[in-house]
Amino acid sequence: MTKQLPDLFKTKMMDLLGAEEFEQFLASYDQARLFGLRVNTAKISKEEFAARSPFTLSKVPWAADGFYYQEGERPGKHPYYHAGLYYIQEPSAMAPVELLQVEPGERVLDLCAAPGGKSTQIAAKMQGEGVLVVNDIHSDRVKALVKNLELLGVRNAVVLNEKPERMLTVFNGYFDKILIDAPCSGEGMFRKEEEMMQQWERHSVQEFAVMQRELLGQAAQMLAPGGRIVYSTCTFSPEENEAQIAEFLDKHLDFNVVPVDQFSAGQPDWLRAPWCEEGAYSSRSMEAVAGTARLWPHRLKGEGHYVAVLQRGLGRGDVGGGGDVGSGGRDADFVSASSGRKRSGREALRGKSRADATPRPAVSLEPLQAFVGELLRSEPFAAGRLVCYGEHAYSSPEGLPELHGLKVVRPGWYIGALHRGRFEPSHALAMGLRLREAKRALSLASSDERALRYLKGETLEVAESELIRDPEVTQAAKGYCLVCIDDHPVGWGKWHDGMLKNEYPPGWRWT
Repeated sequence: MTKQLPDLFKTKMMDLLGAEEFEQFLASYDQARLFGLRVNTAKISKEEFAARSPFTLSKVPWAADGFYYQEGERPGKHPYYHAGLYYIQEPSAMAPVELLQVEPGERVLDLCAAPGGKSTQIAAKMQGEGVLVVNDIHSDRVKALVKNLELLGVRNAVVLNEKPERMLTVFNGYFDKILIDAPCSGEGMFRKEEEMMQQWERHSVQEFAVMQRELLGQAAQMLAPGGRIVYSTCTFSPEENEAQIAEFLDKHLDFNVVPVDQFSAGQPDWLRAPWCEEGAYSSRSMEAVAGTARLWPHRLKGEGHYVAVLQRGLGRGDVGGGGDVGSGGRDADFVSASSGRKRSGREALRGKSRADATPRPAVSLEPLQAFVGELLRSEPFAAGRLVCYGEHAYSSPEGLPELHGLKVVRPGWYIGALHRGRFEPSHALAMGLRLREAKRALSLASSDERALRYLKGETLEVAESELIRDPEVTQAAKGYCLVCIDDHPVGWGKWHDGMLKNEYPPGWRWT
């Protein structure tokens, strides 16, 4: 593969690393790729997963829930993948979220989130508590982001498809933690994805540097005093790494670098010509970037990455926090936690303001309430946070500001549709539930051939005695049933007279 590396890239890395280390760096491209997965601890503990795992696993040193698996194993073709028990993720890419140090109950933003690997990692650490806002500017990539959040059973995420500058007014000083996994030239992915080399030759480093500079400045405005930003790239370029952090620190004196010591240090001496503007940065900032981190493929078992941890001081008093959702409309039949009136699904997706839409009568929540009473042991979403856009019901995380004017793809956990007096539960609801929360369920062993047939969308023969039912429920077993594999939900079915009609979404089915 070394012969395929762009000549300009090799010349640059030779200048930065020096002859001896450059040879070690170059040799890493001829070594076998490494493969990783991260256990979704929102659904299963890493200890339980390790005990059940059909894969040969070894620990990723810098990721609490990360494991290497062997080449040739196919975790994407196992029922546990469809149960959302893990996310297939490159090992180095697990480092930024670990350094973000997310805690349950915090307000967290993943600013450049698609396809959702780091978002789901954040969500697992939040354990369903707090507000997670995930955003991506590319509408085509947001679809994969939504699917991954649903697959891993995330309950407290809001999905936006918005330009960051349009988020500033709504989220001014709102977040405790912000992740910027910035668009970059992708040099660290050359070994993993060879097509990145062609993209590197088409796009300039300077083009990405402009975007990165803007993202850092925008994130600073949305961070609360005392909050933390983690900035990461998958490139080696000092223009996109040390230079971005040094410039940011010179413009934002209330920020400091939190030193990272488990990886190779950032390189202040690379802030020089011809790669960076010589003498453009203060001595304070140049010293600080030595506390940032570089993950090198010839020094550890992972691809190339750069990470900087930026901590804001508590002294800024001019940044206002985002307001909580108002109390208006918080009765049993309300349809919007903020305005008490219905907004159409199309309005919600386009982010129109109240003045742009004509009010409609409130949709009845009785079918949803009946479903909860029949199928669930308790209501997993607080009634005070339930919002309806058109026929679609969502559980919106408490403490979320008004989102009027923003492009909202998901205002929270999608519960289902209220249609013509019926409630149709969503696949996202099934994936976010736990077996213990269901009054009627079926749990198939992963070794049972019916588990694979269910994932393929087939109707199954299921005896009534196989159903797991709440002993206090006396009504017939007919109706919706939470389908699980080894006790972990994978979707819905409708049971009647020994047959389970498959409700697994066509776009999710095993192929």
